[in-house]
Amino acid sequence: MGNDRDLKSARDAFRGMLGKARCIVPFTGAGISTECGIPDFRSPGGLWSLNQPISFQDFLDNPEMRREAWRRRFVMETAFGAARPGRGHRAVAGWVRQGRSPAVITQNIDNLHQEAGLGAGEVIELHGNTTYATCLGCGARHELAWIRGVFEAAGDPPACPWCRGLLKTATISFGQPMPQAALQRAALLARAADLFIAIGSSLVVHPAAELPALAKDEGALLVILNREATPLDDFADLVVHGEIGDVLDEYVQN
Repeated sequence: MGNDRDLKSARDAFRGMLGKARCIVPFTGAGISTECGIPDFRSPGGLWSLNQPISFQDFLDNPEMRREAWRRRFVMETAFGAARPGRGHRAVAGWVRQGRSPAVITQNIDNLHQEAGLGAGEVIELHGNTTYATCLGCGARHELAWIRGVFEAAGDPPACPWCRGLLKTATISFGQPMPQAALQRAALLARAADLFIAIGSSLVVHPAAELPALAKDEGALLVILNREATPLDDFADLVVHGEIGDVLDEYVQN
């Protein structure tokens, strides 16, 4: 595979692949959002190096873990609340608006693809969304400002006013079932792609990390755009090791 090139030749090759592609499927991870001020999870200094993740079962079973989960979420509000779409998000949104991509598949929970102008049906969220909450009982949506007000006043998050169920950010925690409809749609898109672009993903979290191989098995070209090496680099048709915003800047529509 001609997958390891200097940055200029890699960008030239990427440009050529994009020009020929009929169905581009972008698949994004935390790296697309780091230039927006949102830290990733796995790297040194990332969110998981500061706090161990709280499992879904612990959230369900332990009121103290629920309080800690909500405390962490509101501490993170400065980063998530101030973030705006970066050049990568805007480039991806441009491909969708041009009709060159049916949707973006994302592992991210930050809502930045939607803020870049994509509709709900154009963003397939494999790991959920941290900008609102859902009730684990009835599924009702709840906004974070209300929950934060109650939490800071009472020291505990509120229960769902409709069914008294537990409220949780609309993200997928360790041990929580993955959203099957999103996974199924992502797999269909991967199979339909002739160019599958993994952008800013470590490609180690399954089952999401299986999508690039699924696309390639169906005949797609696979491009990996990431600052660091991934387990699939040797499997890809092209690897671009560069800053995501810099590489995708030329594809941003003004």
